[in-house]
Amino acid sequence: MTLVAGIDSSTQSCKVVIRDAESGALVRQGSAKHPDGTEVSPQAWWDALLAAIEQAGGLDDVAAASVGGQQHGMVALDADGSVIRDALLWNDIRSADAAEALIAERGHVVEGSDTANALINGAAAWAEATGSVPVASLTVTKLRWLADAEPQNAQRVAAVALPHDWLTWKLSGSKALEDLATDRSEVSGTGYWDTARSRYRYDLLAQALRVTEDAARAIVLPRVLGPHEAAGTGDPSRGWGGMVLGPGAGDNAAASLGINMGTGDVSISIGTSGVVAAVSPKPIQDPTGLINGFASATGEHLPLAVTLNGSRVLDGTARMLGVDHDQFAQLALSANPGANGLTMIPYLEGERTPNLPQATGSFVGMSLTSMNPADVARAAVEGLLCGLADGLEAQTRLGVPVNSIQLIGGAARSPAVQQIAPAVFGREILVPEPGEYVADGAARQAAWVLSGAEQPPSWNVSPLQTFTAEPTLGLREIYSSRRHLYAKRG
Repeated sequence: MTLVAGIDSSTQSCKVVIRDAESGALVRQGSAKHPDGTEVSPQAWWDALLAAIEQAGGLDDVAAASVGGQQHGMVALDADGSVIRDALLWNDIRSADAAEALIAERGHVVEGSDTANALINGAAAWAEATGSVPVASLTVTKLRWLADAEPQNAQRVAAVALPHDWLTWKLSGSKALEDLATDRSEVSGTGYWDTARSRYRYDLLAQALRVTEDAARAIVLPRVLGPHEAAGTGDPSRGWGGMVLGPGAGDNAAASLGINMGTGDVSISIGTSGVVAAVSPKPIQDPTGLINGFASATGEHLPLAVTLNGSRVLDGTARMLGVDHDQFAQLALSANPGANGLTMIPYLEGERTPNLPQATGSFVGMSLTSMNPADVARAAVEGLLCGLADGLEAQTRLGVPVNSIQLIGGAARSPAVQQIAPAVFGREILVPEPGEYVADGAARQAAWVLSGAEQPPSWNVSPLQTFTAEPTLGLREIYSSRRHLYAKRG
């Protein structure tokens, strides 16, 4: 049996799965926690990865490994390869003002132009250049924040990596910045990569760091590899010298590979964030900023709509009601569709889609009739799903094909989410068996690199459970009319 390893270094934890390269059968696995917070030392990820590897029985007998990782996190390295400061994660919103500034600057403001026009023109220019409009999540905005808030650290930047790039580099044991490598799915989330034309935009990197383009070109950015191109081999000092390293992928791209998505397939992942991902044959450029024009792990494109508020909407509401998740689901399913007119606007941690980093959540339409635990629980589930349905609708408006929808992530296990989702989306919903989809996708990529084949291996895919429901008439319209009713922080 030839073994491959798939690694999922997510916001909350690191998971390692060891699978048979030919069949995909699970052989063993391990996991370890990551620290909380939106600013984390990359060393914590490495320590967790080593702990998860040990729990999974080590990598000594593994022929290939790949890393799927949380996207966008800024890992700034100095000339010696040392981490300059703790990484700012995707959900750190301190760079929200930087995002707006980058957009306005790209708007080519002329004398007499107002801020609104600069933002409109700038958003269109960014979408054309990179496929995405900057929001606080993207790496490019975090680099601008670094340049403004910590100029002494910005001046030390000799290389910029993302979490999975850095972990792949650590697995190799290399100390050379030139050995940093990544893939299209990960680099497409930086904000300084042209997804449609497959090239770095050093002018945008220069803009972010407030340096000349020549100075930006002196900064090492990871080599961008093809979907089944080897990134190198493992660290021989750890006994991994014969282990091939795959290019890795962003977490959403790895998950789509793990559940075998193809053109027209959509995944709706409800974990720490909420993500609507669709496999598209063509690049997407959305000047509204609702859709990010990212790439897939298979050479296609993976436009995403991402919300900052995913399963924590349900976690927080259950905690408020004093119930566990099973009781919460029972409450939500016991209420009538529409929650007797109660709407939850789930911007609890600010929001990314729509871009409202300073927003807070709210309940709207509360009455004596709806002021009860069942309607509150129902409104929380419907509000979460309505926000994701907005993302899917924005995808279809851009011509992204939608043939099927798979519901994945931790919250996909909730009976309330499973049964209410088809009523909100107005479509059949497919739910695969619970699994480590990101790690599985990374393992499948590792097997693909090892095989040298043109297509990834055909592993046994878990059976899908189908959920249908009558659409809840008027629910989306009510949510759309109320989603602007929120208070700003502080």
